[in-house]
Parts: sequence; structure tokens; C-alpha cells
Amino acid sequence: MNQPPLRPRDRDTILQALAAGVVPRLGLRHIQVGRAGEISALVRDIDRVADGGAAMRLVVGEYGAGKTFFLNLVRLIALERKCVTVHADLAPDRRLHATGGQARGLYAEAIRNMATRTKPEGGALASILERFVTACVQQAEAEGKPVERMIDTRLGSLHDHLGGHDFATVVKAYWRAGEDENDALKAAALRWLRAEYPTKTEARQALGVRSIIDDADVYDSFKLMAAFVRIAGYAGLVVVLDEMVNLYKLQSAQARNQNYEQLLRMLNDVLQGDVAGLGFVLGGTPEFLMDSRRGLYSYQALQSRLAENAFATGGLVDLSGPVVRLQSLTPEDLLILLGNIRAVFASGDAAYDLVPDTALTAFMTHCNGRIGEAYFRTPRNTIKAFVQFLAVLEQNPGTDWRPLIGAVEVANDEGGADDAITDDDELATLRL
Repeated sequence: MNQPPLRPRDRDTILQALAAGVVPRLGLRHIQVGRAGEISALVRDIDRVADGGAAMRLVVGEYGAGKTFFLNLVRLIALERKCVTVHADLAPDRRLHATGGQARGLYAEAIRNMATRTKPEGGALASILERFVTACVQQAEAEGKPVERMIDTRLGSLHDHLGGHDFATVVKAYWRAGEDENDALKAAALRWLRAEYPTKTEARQALGVRSIIDDADVYDSFKLMAAFVRIAGYAGLVVVLDEMVNLYKLQSAQARNQNYEQLLRMLNDVLQGDVAGLGFVLGGTPEFLMDSRRGLYSYQALQSRLAENAFATGGLVDLSGPVVRLQSLTPEDLLILLGNIRAVFASGDAAYDLVPDTALTAFMTHCNGRIGEAYFRTPRNTIKAFVQFLAVLEQNPGTDWRPLIGAVEVANDEGGADDAITDDDELATLRL
């Protein structure tokens, strides 16, 4: 159970997040456990994207079962494979299809979170543009050609995409802004690429373009961005969207169906090979997928494409389809996870463990007695309680751990109305 030494920053980030019941942004490798099959399937998807193909997966799990952690880990793996990632959570004001700016808001949020291996925390759009422009300048100097012509040549393939001409115009404006030290023009170019212009008039005045990225263009803009990042020297684009359950919550049947139609279009493009270097990983709940009245299964075309393999029964699994179901943790997995959390507290040095192995099993026995098997099936609150338990021992040296375990309160996180509201805070454990 020993972990490699932890940097103080990673240690504090992990513990603060776990204590609050949310997924840490750093140091996931120090706490992940199991789920080798699911991870391997997603790694194959990422490799396919990097090879110029496409992929789309719907990751399904109960509230607190591990979706957010799983999606974050997949995103980090994509970065290691030299892909660019963007990610966002759907919300009432952010969805795939809309007419009031909600789809544009989703795209803007995703692009603001754009990440690369050297800039994993997000905000990487400017650095990607700088990399592209620098490469164009160097190639132009080597070949004795004007830089603008070189940019036009390298971006020529974008004209085959919807909005590609204006996209190339904005990239050239970004280059000119750098040459002229025009910070206002550079900011305007970034604003256009992040879909932050609400009207075409504003964009035309600032950049001389005739279009903006609007609600109707979101999926096409993801395809366009995927093409651009590949031209800029990256392997591809992986789009991670969580909280897909917000589409299930839409009160309007028409609005739900329009969003499901957009999902169907995305899925068809991926399955038919009509998109290159682009992958989608979407996180949702079983109800979002299977509810025949409001979920994806209420849309017949999606149900037929997302239906699971009828032969995968009796413990058999098939991870080749679009849907990946996160299986429950086993008690053995949870024991390893608690050991990993203990190691985080000790900064990876077993000599500083706050409790012995017997405390881990005693804690699990206590949780099992309080809430039954749900303590490992949806373990968010169990982990939160364990972190708080160790925090007390750390801050009160010499305290006996045995009496404390009996005082631990662990909520039963089975999902429901309250959980649906706080799913963006879900803590997941990943078995790797």
C-alpha cells in the first residue's frame, strides 16, 4: 500500500478535496484503485483519436460511484497521449442544443478549460495558438515565404469545415496582434475562439469576420477545433462533458429531444467515421440513460445504438460499445483505497501512518454495520468520513483511534433529489 513520496502541494490538494467530498484536480494516481478494464477501453479510444480516428463513450454510474474521478483520470491520460482536452459540466445554463445562448455557454466553458500536457490546469488556448504561430514563422523564414501565406497554407484544410474561413481569419488576426503588439486585437481573437461574442456585429467590428460561434455551431466548432489542434502539432482533441443528467432534468420534452438529436448526430458521425481526431467522453447516471420516458432510451434512435450486448450477462462484460458502466467497488478495493488515503496523510512514508491496518478493517466494519453494502457501492461519504477521522488523529497526537470509529457518522449516499443537485461534487474512487 506504500505510495511514492508526495509533494506538499499535491498532498494538501488531495486531502482538502476529499474532506469536502469533491474530486481532487492533482495527484489522482496516489488514490486510484482498480477498474483496469474500463480504463483500458478508454485508453484504446484515446489512441484511436490520436491516430486520426474518433470515439464517443457514455460513462454511466450511480451518484457517488465514481464518474467524475473516472472522467478526470481519462482526461489526464489523454494529456499524456499528447492530446488537447476540454471539459465542462452541463448545467441549466449549459447544454448541447439551445437557442438562448446555453449551448454557446457550454462551448465557452469547455474552451476556457482547454488543457495540454504542459498546461494541465486549463487556459491553454493562447499557448496552443502561440505554438502554431511560432511554427509558421519558423517555417516561413526557412522557406523564404511571407508568414501570412504560410498560415493560409497550413490552415487551408479548415475551409472544408463549417466556419473554417472565419476561424482562419481570427488565427491570422492573433498573429498580427503579436507582431504589432496589439493586446486588444489579441484579446478579441481569443474572445472569438472562446465563443464569447454574443453578436455578429461586435465580432465584425473587432475582427472583420462575418460569423460567431453560436448555439447552432457548437458541435461543428468542436470538430473545427479538433482539426486545428492537430495542425498545431497535437494528437487530437478529447471533449469531456460531465453532469449529462441535466438534459434528463429539462422540463420541456422538445428541449430534451433537441439535445438528444444533437447527441445522435455526434454518435452517428463517430460510428460512421465522419470525424477525425476527436473524442467525446460523457458522464451520466443510469436514469439519464435508461429512463424510457425522459432518458436517452426515450429517443428510439439512441436506444437502438446504445443498447448493451445481450450476451454480456452473468458477470460477462463487453466494453466495446458506446456505454461504459462503472461497476461497484469491492470491499477489497475500498480497503486498498483507504490505505492509499492513509499514505497520502503520511506523504508516502509508512513510518508516519496515523493508524495501523487493523483500523482500516475496523472502519469498514463500522461503515458496513451503519449503512450496509452501499458504503462501497457509492463510497463518497465513506471516504469523506475517513479523511475527517484521520484529520482528527493528525491534529490531536496521541489520541486513540478505537473510540473515534464508533463516533463516525456516515451518510447513505443512494442518490435522489438532493444528490441530483450536488452530483458535480461527487467523489469517485477508481479501481486501476
